[in-house]
Amino acid sequence: MFESLTERLSRIFKRLGGKGVLSEADVKEGLREIRRALLSADVHFSVVKELTERIRARAVGKEVLSSLTPAQQLLKIVRDELAGIMGGEVASLNLRGQPALVMLVGPKGGGKTTTAGKLALYLRKHGRHPLLFCADPFRPAAAEQLSSLAGKVGVPFRDGGSDPIINLRAAVREAPKVPVDTLIIDTPGSLPGQEEILKFLTELVGAFSPGDVLLVLDALVGQEAVGIANSFLPLGTTGAVLTKLDGDARGGAALSVRYATGLPILFVGIGERPPDLEVFHPTRMADRILGLGDLAGLFEKVEEAAGKDLEKLSRKVRTGEFTLQDYLEELEAIRRAGPISQLLSRIPGFGRMADDPELERELVKVRAIIQSMTPEERANPHIIGASRKRRIARGSGTTVQDVNRLLSQFEKMRKLMKRMGKKKGLPPGWESFLRENQPRL
Repeated sequence: MFESLTERLSRIFKRLGGKGVLSEADVKEGLREIRRALLSADVHFSVVKELTERIRARAVGKEVLSSLTPAQQLLKIVRDELAGIMGGEVASLNLRGQPALVMLVGPKGGGKTTTAGKLALYLRKHGRHPLLFCADPFRPAAAEQLSSLAGKVGVPFRDGGSDPIINLRAAVREAPKVPVDTLIIDTPGSLPGQEEILKFLTELVGAFSPGDVLLVLDALVGQEAVGIANSFLPLGTTGAVLTKLDGDARGGAALSVRYATGLPILFVGIGERPPDLEVFHPTRMADRILGLGDLAGLFEKVEEAAGKDLEKLSRKVRTGEFTLQDYLEELEAIRRAGPISQLLSRIPGFGRMADDPELERELVKVRAIIQSMTPEERANPHIIGASRKRRIARGSGTTVQDVNRLLSQFEKMRKLMKRMGKKKGLPPGWESFLRENQPRL
């Protein structure tokens, strides 16, 4: 996710962090580099201009230059402004009416139908009773695809047929009998110039006035998302969903849509499976863009995967009691839930490793090394001396160097997680962590 932008921004702050004291010229040069990084990430020019102006207004004053840790203070400002440009606060569905109507609109190929299935699963997990409704008379296979998704996520389905408006009215009337409290309406994809489809969508919205009209956008389109989003605003769109954020999206759509159109981003798609839909958190996304990870999102995902309360684990992180056994258990939990790269991409400093084609082989080593330790060693890694390392290496089929690397990486991660758990904002030492901790076994 945004690997190129993250790498460029990380390099900028590593360089600034290595200077200690920053001059006004250093800050201005850093801002120029940030601007270039954002433009290369396909962020809309108007958004880049506004964002860099906001950062400049705060960065050239005493807030940064008089700080004991100017690079960290500048990073905090960039983080705050990145989150702000993406909306700042978490947005949520309106879900008004009985039943609530959630209509998905967007261009062809943006992932509307897949998103409809994911959203149905998300709402079902959160106590709602959704129904998937196909309102696409233009694509013959649309109903079949949506019906299949409904079966996979365990929700009822209804086909709008050749007259979706009449059939949707019937579905609304009959919803209490099913029982259904939310209708998710999948609509035909529209491209510029397709007046017939746009007319149909306008009539559909006018007939039902849905509380939520979500624009589904492919994150890979970059700053073009702004023009696409603006073309759908006349439909009364209330929010956006960005799909394919697990691909090689450069960041343009995520950083441009909210500011340029006013539409809050509600959800992001991070994979092809039905569970791969997440609530969009602007601050967490800013952290990930800056290479600072997303530990809160990590724990939420692992809790869902493991099916257990992770408050105890969270306390361990905050107090620095997170052990290798905990680490192993959570790696296994997220591995059962899906691609393990999703876990590592949320851990500060592990972003590059997440997309490594040899990732699974490396993680097999990690598991083997930890499993070759005694319970006492997993709980207290500091007791692992030279002889124990040799024994662990023999038992895991690895080398002493592999064991040393794992222990070093784990200790750095544990310390950083403890700092992040104790205080808000960015912890001291993050630059050296990113600079020195390039995980490899």
